[in-house]
Amino acid sequence: MTRWRYAAATDIGLVRETNQDAIFVDDSIAIIADGMGGHAAGEVASAMTIDSVYDGYLQDQSVEGLHRAIETANNTVLREARDNPNRFGMGTTIVAVGLTRDKAGVVSPTMFHVGDSRVYQLRDGALRQLTEDHSVAEEWVRMGRLTPEEALHHPRRHQLTRGVGVEDTIDIDVMSISAQPGDRLLLCSDGLSNELSPEGIARLAGVPVPLDQAVNDLIEAAKLSGGHDNISAILLEFDEVELATKPIKRTLGTTPPPVAQATRPMSHRAKRQSSWLNWRVGAGSIFAIAIVVGFFVVLHWYAYSTYYLAPDHGVIGVYQGQPSGVLWFKPRLVAGTNYSYAQLRTADQASLNATISEPSLDAALTYAASLHSQWQASQIGSTTTTTVATTTTTSKG
Repeated sequence: MTRWRYAAATDIGLVRETNQDAIFVDDSIAIIADGMGGHAAGEVASAMTIDSVYDGYLQDQSVEGLHRAIETANNTVLREARDNPNRFGMGTTIVAVGLTRDKAGVVSPTMFHVGDSRVYQLRDGALRQLTEDHSVAEEWVRMGRLTPEEALHHPRRHQLTRGVGVEDTIDIDVMSISAQPGDRLLLCSDGLSNELSPEGIARLAGVPVPLDQAVNDLIEAAKLSGGHDNISAILLEFDEVELATKPIKRTLGTTPPPVAQATRPMSHRAKRQSSWLNWRVGAGSIFAIAIVVGFFVVLHWYAYSTYYLAPDHGVIGVYQGQPSGVLWFKPRLVAGTNYSYAQLRTADQASLNATISEPSLDAALTYAASLHSQWQASQIGSTTTTTVATTTTTSKG
């Protein structure tokens, strides 16, 4: 038998105007979904995914059942985006740990993961990251193109390579969790893992205090470190654990939604042959056109699916597109700001020179304002320090 205790919290953070994270946890499953997409579409995607996955899990609490539940969530989000043009481009990450029952009747914890939300395991003060981020920067780290330190500040660190509701099929990382009584699991969105170091996470998540206090301490620490994104955390602590009889650790794909098959009318032999030939030629032409059109549609969507901040004639500019462009689709300036490049902290100027990626125009503008506000705060601190130093020198004279 496997049993855990749990605590959870989510917070809007200090920069975002809405909370696009969604969380759910009970005695048998824990889920975090970090939505993406403007005009509240990210909120919709994450909430729909949580509901769909939980409903599917209730119907079938096996590894296969939870895998199908995520597949259903993917199709549900895709359908919603296609039916509502104002939600085009929405999607979400998902990380879930569910108690799954195998054919031998053993109930053990299994992790499912798509995107850059994370799961950490804590044992005796040691922290281990169980997930691998599905982002461009982290993929490049695994390929050796970037170092882990370079990935922390790379402009494409937030650009996902997998997500729920992004494509007709998705690859889902699935892993049986080997745990012991007393072990803790931390599920979190990138709003927490981007703000806190692994050492900070280990210290706060592993401290022997009530779980709800540990979760709140993690949220508050992430806010004190900047709170640039929504912050969500679920902390589980195992009281009893059974291990899977056949542990699994692999990536499972999904199948695309079924497509209705065309039928050919029947007639006499000559007409059948002629119709068949015409149908093949027509279908081939349509298929070829569809491929070309689809290629350009997907390419255009990818080319302009993100926004980033970069210098623009002495101020912070907001661009739409990939920083290096995609073929002939070049990034375009979509908004200017009144925030001077010179009025930024040195580290923020360096980040801006490398470009700062954001998922939407609103998020980019909000982040630009945050950079300027942090510079203003640093100037106030510098002025206060200078005044105190001057006063001290006068009194000594």
